[in-house]
Amino acid sequence: DTGRHIVRMAYYSLIICRNLELSNTQQQMIFRAAPLHDVGKLGILDEILLKPGKLTPDEFRIMQTHTTIGGQILSNSASKLIQTAQEVALTHHEKFDGSGYPMGLKGKDIPIEGRISAICDVFDALTSERPYKKPWSVEDAMKLIREGAGSHFDPELVDTFSAVLPEILNIRAQYSDST
Repeated sequence: DTGRHIVRMAYYSLIICRNLELSNTQQQMIFRAAPLHDVGKLGILDEILLKPGKLTPDEFRIMQTHTTIGGQILSNSASKLIQTAQEVALTHHEKFDGSGYPMGLKGKDIPIEGRISAICDVFDALTSERPYKKPWSVEDAMKLIREGAGSHFDPELVDTFSAVLPEILNIRAQYSDST
């Protein structure tokens, strides 16, 4: 399931990048870096990653460290791709209002790679089955994303994501966990 999640994340990111009219180079960097957003989960115990119920506050604090672990794994590279992946790993849980982690970045201080990865990750996580939850409907996931515009998510990216939803749903179907 994780394999398909990272493929969907990459394509969702690419669709958003194209609609933001980012350069081809930046589109390809984000497309290739997005699958590494959760690389830091390599450092998280399976008992926490695969827990069927809600995490305790201590377990959640441990889970949050996957961003900095990922940043550390991807640090000190001369490769622009790995540097982009490090940005994604470090910033995909930052929130537009500054209440995210690990750095509490706010608004456009969050790199575009992190802002794009955040919305793609949340949508895919909500609409996919996980050990701790059933999948949400697309309608419910989009309601949460729209309600999170300006707080959790960059409002411009919420508009873009909403506009390209048919393309997102095509990718979701093409790379579904059940195929």
